[in-house]
Amino acid sequence: MALNPKLANIGANAAADAVTALLNSGYIDIYDGTQPATADTAITTQTKLARLTFGNPAFGSAVAGVSTANAITSDTAADATGTASWFRACKTNGSAVFDGSVGTASANLILSTTSIVAGALVSCSSCVYTQSKG
Repeated sequence: MALNPKLANIGANAAADAVTALLNSGYIDIYDGTQPATADTAITTQTKLARLTFGNPAFGSAVAGVSTANAITSDTAADATGTASWFRACKTNGSAVFDGSVGTASANLILSTTSIVAGALVSCSSCVYTQSKG
């Protein structure tokens, strides 16, 4: 028999809230290149373009397994020039919590543009974490 758990909203909300609480006062590093297979995979050839900072609390309470970030502090001077394609959300100590997509729509992290220029302002309009319900 296959293992096939399916979460109810209450379980998905609890899981999402636990994951996103790890990001209180943490940060988002935005990268170019190919997103690694998992958030445990080391970053290799990708270039860090910018760093945004979560507040405390980082996210509001999950609804149907979806958590939306509270206000995120912009990076006033991007680290490098490139095309943003993914991000890594980290605890304050640098431990990776999750990776996600970057775009101008239909992505985990929404930016006004994915074309980042070194020294320029980088801000986001939203960041969403979705807990799989199985």
